[in-house]
Amino acid sequence: MSDATVLNLVLYLPVLGALALPAIPVRREDLTRALALAVMGLQFLLTAYLYARFDPAVAGLQFETRLPWIPSWGVSYQIGLDGFNVLLVLLTAFLGPLVVAGAFTAIRKDVKLFHAMVLLLQFTMLGTFLAQDLFLFYLFWEAMLIPMFLIIGVWGGERRVYATVKFVLYTAFGSILMLGAVIYLAYAAHAGSGVSSFAFADLYRTTLPVPAQTVLLAAFALSFAIKVPMVPFHTWLPDAHVEAPTAGSVILAGVLLKMGTYGFLKLGFPLFPDATRLFTPAIMTLSVVSILYGAGLALVQTDIKRVIAYSSISHLGYVMLGLVSADLLGIQGAILQMVSHGLTAGGLFLLVGMIYERCHTRELAAYGGLARILPVYSVFFMILTLAAIGLPTTSGFTGEFLVLLGAFSAAWQQYELGAVQPLALSGAAVLGVVLGALYMLRLAGRLLFGEARVPHQPVVDLALREKLVLGAIVAGVFALGLYPQEPLRKSELAARQYQELLARGVGAGGPARAPEARPPRPAGQTAGKTP
Repeated sequence: MSDATVLNLVLYLPVLGALALPAIPVRREDLTRALALAVMGLQFLLTAYLYARFDPAVAGLQFETRLPWIPSWGVSYQIGLDGFNVLLVLLTAFLGPLVVAGAFTAIRKDVKLFHAMVLLLQFTMLGTFLAQDLFLFYLFWEAMLIPMFLIIGVWGGERRVYATVKFVLYTAFGSILMLGAVIYLAYAAHAGSGVSSFAFADLYRTTLPVPAQTVLLAAFALSFAIKVPMVPFHTWLPDAHVEAPTAGSVILAGVLLKMGTYGFLKLGFPLFPDATRLFTPAIMTLSVVSILYGAGLALVQTDIKRVIAYSSISHLGYVMLGLVSADLLGIQGAILQMVSHGLTAGGLFLLVGMIYERCHTRELAAYGGLARILPVYSVFFMILTLAAIGLPTTSGFTGEFLVLLGAFSAAWQQYELGAVQPLALSGAAVLGVVLGALYMLRLAGRLLFGEARVPHQPVVDLALREKLVLGAIVAGVFALGLYPQEPLRKSELAARQYQELLARGVGAGGPARAPEARPPRPAGQTAGKTP
């Protein structure tokens, strides 16, 4: 079996699992859970195999499949792995079995439908990351709404209908604008080359005037910014997180939000380099506002889920800051930060779900001294808290440190040319690290220490299944924090390609200058080794 075939199997395994679920008797919920877990587990093993096979010294797509789909339109079924998506595909496959295992006792109604929706959601998320054709990308992007709509709407909390409608309206509005931009871009590419194509590689070569780039980037950026989410397009996120079941919150924080930042990385900024340079001050400002605003709101929340939901807005602001810096370290740090946030936020939402199953409340004031009552639970909570605030040796430190280093490096170059704003914004972003420590340590302090109290007695500590799920996430956090070398190597050539795509525009100011003055390193040397 070729590696390209394995990649297709990785993509379609969840669909095969969902199709097999109706054959299981309705009363055999244990078999439904076992099948979903087996499918997700096999998918992760195959993805890990492809990750090991991925060659960081080869630029461009690997394990590619490209087949004509709608030839008259220039649409192809094209998927593949590259340095942009390889870590996100691994993260998605890694969280899949943990989401299923974490929902074993939490989901009691319509068990078969729930697991079918989780499997289909996994398929659409992986398809979004793997697609290398804009038409295919848009189909996966939109199809994701259906299973997520049902997961929140059927298994969510008391205000699930409100949260679901708000989530769909926000994302659908952005998607409609993006659809118009996709159609215009495809026609512009055809007019310029005489060939109809939606392939990313062909669209990158399309030259558009700056006014057209500005309008198209605005349409793409709005859709992606809603998904990230960036302030002021963030208001759907806390409601969706609070009302979603634990599995839905883990998927939202762990993977779905990364679809927005990945959209900027893979499409939004590289397709429209001149417009990106025009928008960079505004996007950088919104990124820093998201960092500080999300942290400030997290600091005053009384619902545990809302604390982590608002923290996601803050952490993903760092991702956007790294991307707009156009610095090699900042770009790679943004990619690592996406993966790190998926691990830490996913783990924290699982922990919130576990305590909610036992005590049926998420109000922070109802708890105290859990370190005495639930010592194993408290150890996991403290580890992931420290990872979320960027403690050295954890994944959170690696991503945020590289983002800030890249942002300051790019800002200093701009400062030498007379621009003060990037340096001031980079300095303000450091305050987000301090606020992050404040709200997470406040949460851990009030939850784990002080007078021992819980709403319901007796409360039992974590079961073996829960320990294994959380142990896997903690292992991932330390693996990425202690050994970032390999992930950095796998993303370096893609980060350099991103820089080249941003530098190719010719805007009103003449030919674009490469965003980094340092000489290129050999492909085998990683960005992590910097003076």
